[in-house]
This record gives sequence, C-alpha cells and structure tokens, in this order.
Amino acid sequence: MLFLIVVGGAMVWWTNIFLTERFTETTRSRAEVRLALYSGNILSELQRNQIVPQLLARDPTLIGALNSADFSQSSIRLIEYRDEIAAEGLLLMDSDGRAVAATDRALIGSIHRAEPYFVEATRSNETVFTTSILESGPRVFAYSRKIEAQGELIGVIMVEVDLKKFESSWAGFTDAVIVADSEATIILATEARWRGLHEEEALSVQSAPSAIERAFSATARWGALPADAYLQGEAVMRQEARIGFRGWRITSFTTYAGVRERVNAVLALEIMAIAILMALAFYFVSRKATSRLRFFQRESAELRQLNVALQREIAEREKAERHLEVAEQTLQQSSKLAALGEMSAAVSHELNQPLAAMKTYLAGAKLLLQRRRGDEALSSFQRIDDLIERMGAITRQLKSYARKGGTAFEPIDVGKSVSSALSMMEPQLRRGDIEINASLPRDPVIVEADRIRLEQVLVNLLRNALDAIKATPNPKVDLLVTVGDEVLVTVRDNGSGIEDLESLFEPFYTTKAPGDGVGLGLAISSGIVNDLGGRLTARNGRDGGAVFEIVLPLADRKSEAAE
Repeated sequence: MLFLIVVGGAMVWWTNIFLTERFTETTRSRAEVRLALYSGNILSELQRNQIVPQLLARDPTLIGALNSADFSQSSIRLIEYRDEIAAEGLLLMDSDGRAVAATDRALIGSIHRAEPYFVEATRSNETVFTTSILESGPRVFAYSRKIEAQGELIGVIMVEVDLKKFESSWAGFTDAVIVADSEATIILATEARWRGLHEEEALSVQSAPSAIERAFSATARWGALPADAYLQGEAVMRQEARIGFRGWRITSFTTYAGVRERVNAVLALEIMAIAILMALAFYFVSRKATSRLRFFQRESAELRQLNVALQREIAEREKAERHLEVAEQTLQQSSKLAALGEMSAAVSHELNQPLAAMKTYLAGAKLLLQRRRGDEALSSFQRIDDLIERMGAITRQLKSYARKGGTAFEPIDVGKSVSSALSMMEPQLRRGDIEINASLPRDPVIVEADRIRLEQVLVNLLRNALDAIKATPNPKVDLLVTVGDEVLVTVRDNGSGIEDLESLFEPFYTTKAPGDGVGLGLAISSGIVNDLGGRLTARNGRDGGAVFEIVLPLADRKSEAAE
C-alpha cells in the first residue's frame, strides 16, 4: 500500500508539471494571437478616421455654411458623412467654439471653446488627435482640424472615433484587456472602474463581478508555473503589445482556467486508476484480517450487549434523579410564585391605578379650595370616595379570584361600563393629551356579568394602551362597542404593536421596564373574561398598533345557551 501511494503521488506530480507547462504555452500563444488582432483592429479604426477631418475641412458646403451662418442643412450633411464613414459622431463648431451642426442635435448650441479637440485644432495646421473626458463622464477620442477661408479661421470640424465598441467585443471573452496611453493611463478597459488608473492601481481595484471573475470561480487554486501577475488575488497570464499609435500599449490578462481544467481532467483519470489499484490491494490484504475480526466479534458480541444494557440502565436512573431534583425545585418555586403572584403582586397591580387617580383628584381639590371653589372641590372628593369604594370592591374580587370561588352575575350595560372605565382613566388621559375616540351604541347592550370585574378588564386594557403610545407623536386610543350575535368591545391604539403574541397572556410576561409592571394585568384580565363566558384576544392592526377584542355573549343568548 505504501509503495502504491508513493508511486501514485510521484506520477500525479510529474503529470501535473508536464501538462501544465505544455497547456500554458498553448494558452499563451493563443493570447498573443488575440492581442495582435485587437491591436490591429484599434490601429485600423484610428487610421480610417484620420483622413476624414482633412476632407471635411475642404468641403465647400460646410465652408459656405460657416461664411453665411446658414446651418439649416449642415447637420443633415454631417449625418450623411457619419453613415458613410461609420464614425461615432461629427461636430461642426464656429470660430468661437459654438456647436453649429452635429450628428447629435442635442449638442447644437453648446460651447466647446475650452475642449482639447477645439484648442489643439486652432493651434495646428494639421489634423490633431485628442482624448478628453466630458463632464457627463465618458471619454471622447476625436480627430479635429480647423477650417479656414482666405487664411482666416472660420470653424473647426471634429470626428469622434468609436473605440468603445472594442470594449464591448472584448467583454465576450474571459481575458481582461486594457489599453494605456503614452503616460501609462488606462483609456480603454473591459472593467469600467479601471479607466483613468495606472495598471498597478487597476489590478488592486475590487470591481463588480465580470467575465474574468466568473472564470476564476471555476479554476483550481494551485498550479506548477509562476504567475505573471495577480488580479484580485488570482494568478493570471500577462501579455503586452504595442499598438503603433502615440505610444499606446495593449495588455491582456488571461486566466489559467482552461489550463487547469484540461490538466485536472487528466489528473482525475490518473487518481481514479491509482484508487482502483489501491482498492484491489486493500481487498486482498484485508481478507485475512477480516477472518480474524469475525472470530473476536462473535466472542465480544454478548459482552457488548451487556455493556449497552448496563449503560442504558445507568443513564435512565441518572435521568430519573435529575427529573426528581428539577421537580422538587419547581414545586418549591411554584408555591412561592403562587402565593406572591395571587396576593401581593395582583393587589399591587390593581390598586396602582385608583391610587394614581386619587392623588390627581386630591391635587385638584387642593387647588380648587385655594381658589375658593368649594362646590367643585366637593365633586373631586366625591370621586375620591367612589375610588375608595372601587378599591375595596377590587380587593374583594381579587380575593374571590384567588379562591377560584363563584361570582354573582347581574344584567349590566356594556356602554355604561366603558363610560365608567373612561371616567376612571380621565386624569391620565388629560395629562397625556391623548385623542380618545369612543363609539358606543345608543341602546343599552345588556350582558350577564360582574360590573366591577368587567370595568377592571377595561381599565387594564386602557392602561396598557396608554403605556404603548407614550412615545407616539400623535397618541390615539379608539374604543368601539358593536353588537351582533355577540358583543364585541375593541380597544385599539396607534403604538408600536405587539412583538410576542404567543406569550402575551402568560403570567409575569411584560415588556415594561422594571418597576412599571409585573406582567399580571393581561393574565388576570384573560381569566376574568373567561369566567364571564367570553374570550379576550389580541392582534396587531393593519396600520400599526395593538388591537384587543373582548367578546361577550348577550344576556338573552347566554340564557338560551344555559337552557
């Protein structure tokens, strides 16, 4: 087995080196041929357009239009020339640099006095070639020549060379191609971000996904030959050639994708053959060991079964002990939470609201007495008296709820209960400048319920709504009572809504800050509504905020159901 591994590794290593060198030279030769073709196409395009400005500068039609300032037919004339010579665009400018005719009519009237193709043409008696970057972003390659009449400058003709089409044609190959001018600045490239940079800067730019990056993703990350350059951390093959025009040079970067694919295909066949030989050798070597293993396996099978059974029994006993310990701790904690939750926490939570209202009424009564408005102060004291009575009733109801005893039901008007809850919450509503929209039926809506406990639920829902809209710019609470087969009481706010609907009615679940609530309000309210024969649900509104709905059976419906 060791001999096969050594021989197979040496064969794979030698094959990788040999085939990588051979296929790399083939790929390099193809890249050189493509680079020569690209260079010839660019040079041919430049030479083909070089003679055009000289011919147009002698055109009598254009000269006559510049002398007479009649350019009605000049643009049509330039369009005809453009179609004949297949140029990117033609532009005719007067002596002041103003565009008087153009193949792109949007340029007519624009000023080009400061552009290189106008300045260089006015200074030279020959056709000049310039490259410039427009304010809109693209680079313009142009031949320009001045037009003279009787030795005086009357205009400039500019022919834009379409070199950007080569970028589009190069994009269809995996090679990355750049063309740099005599100052080593990139003027054409398959990657738009490379334009205007030097080669070293361009190779370090992290550009958008391109053809060459897609080739890298399918290429193996190892090879035997040193790389010519690195593009975005990947090895590439660099080829360079001269274009023969103003010191321009064209460079291509070819990936090793094709090389690695072809080499890997051969290596895969070799590795497969070596693996088959190793599998055969392993089969014959392991036959003897397999026979001996079968003997020991038969002897140890019974021992393993006994060991597994013993481990299973130990694990079950340890699990039972852990469950017993957890159950004991849970029972102790449940007893503590039951006593604390049903007595102190519930009483504290339910009495906070009446105490806050009493404090507000006392402050108002004191101010009224100072202003000698005794009648109005008496009204505040009466409200305080009502709140004290309500606190006693709540305490009695909470004790009854803790004992899970029966409750005396009576016919009550739901609308009056809603009005009473609003009256109880009036100080908080005034202090918060909150918009309250209450929609109640004109006729009484009678249900069989306990008035104090129903008002207790409504106060809890209103209080939660006020807490939810504290940070809302325009706080608003809507109360709606509708009657159908059942009575539906809806409390809606425009707060931030409910995040966890599943845990909302669980005891001691709260989203308030420590000290603001203990999380029993909704749990108690849900239990009260269930005792009244209804249901309390919550959801998030379509336009935001929380929506709580109390559904109660009508008094006659409840009687029919009981019968």
